[in-house]
Amino acid sequence: MQNRPPQTPRQPAPDHSAEPGIGLADALAAVVTSARRRALRDGDRQIDTAHLLHSLIESDPEVRAAFDGGPQLARVLGYLVQRSIGYGLRWQGAVEDSGATPSVTDGGAEGWSPSVASAMAGASRRARDRGREQAGGLDLLAALAADPGSRAVEVLERAGVDAALLASRIVQVSGRG
Repeated sequence: MQNRPPQTPRQPAPDHSAEPGIGLADALAAVVTSARRRALRDGDRQIDTAHLLHSLIESDPEVRAAFDGGPQLARVLGYLVQRSIGYGLRWQGAVEDSGATPSVTDGGAEGWSPSVASAMAGASRRARDRGREQAGGLDLLAALAADPGSRAVEVLERAGVDAALLASRIVQVSGRG
């Protein structure tokens, strides 16, 4: 009898055509996939904005550069890691909905919190307003940072980042919001 490694549940490959935020760049589709794996690993029913923020920071150098230097980024990542190993348990089983924008759960993607669906739609709108067909990492970071009731903003602010200032700095650097 052979020893086999433990089996982990496999998720089907994501179908990004069914997700809000039409026109996701491949890099953002990869961020969503990573956030989905993070949520699954954490035992959460849905991807929330903190999962998305964590995956976005890990994968996108432009997003990392948007922060005020290494120490600020290190604090954010440290806080996100703490969250993944225990902080945020009070969030488990609860649906994230900041209420900042109308809920899009009817047209939203399975497994996304309403706040994530709103952020993805906001990133797509921001990209279209700038004449781009696809949203990029900075578009998504600006949308995440602009929702003061989201878990991503809670993480940013607990790590000492002024989320509103971050969002406005991204808009100034990369164009219209």
